Amino acid sequence: MAMKAGNLQKGMFILFKNEPFEVTKAEFYAPGKGSAICRAKLKSLKTGNTQEFTYKSNDPVEELDVMAREMQYLYTDGPSIIFMDPRTYDQVSVPVKLLEDKMGYLIPELTMYVVFLDDKAIGVRFPQKVKLKVANAEDSVAGNTVSAAKKPVTLETGVEVYVPLFVKKGDTLIIDTTTGEYVSRG
Repeated sequence: MAMKAGNLQKGMFILFKNEPFEVTKAEFYAPGKGSAICRAKLKSLKTGNTQEFTYKSNDPVEELDVMAREMQYLYTDGPSIIFMDPRTYDQVSVPVKLLEDKMGYLIPELTMYVVFLDDKAIGVRFPQKVKLKVANAEDSVAGNTVSAAKKPVTLETGVEVYVPLFVKKGDTLIIDTTTGEYVSRG
């Protein structure tokens, strides 16, 4: 489906140089002279590599017709991540390279949307927030701090995040999957 580059948004799937790409970032600029532009960061669905491209806001862009199905994460098997449809029990494998930056948010039985193009899994849409347990947290010592003090903790999946000093080992935290930041205790 053809559209204008001015409508690009993060999370869209487009055809770029006859290859399928996911838009991971889209920033718009309106310089004083000339037409507005969109700087897009694109992730290849074949290789997992990212590249940046600048569009004029009126440039045509081909949006891919994708379908998303709610599925459950089962396990990681080498270069593949296995998901299952909870209604039909069909299993689908997605290459790890498509979500390497979010692997630390995968916990068993997490429900998310797997995106398909022509019946082939091409990506995964994570929930906005996930609940993870703190596996390791050092004791904190209160000092003279000007702003809210933070300390690093390691979560059950191995991800390290900065949290307020009161968080301790065993706490369940809510983490934002888009920024990787602490939201609250859960």
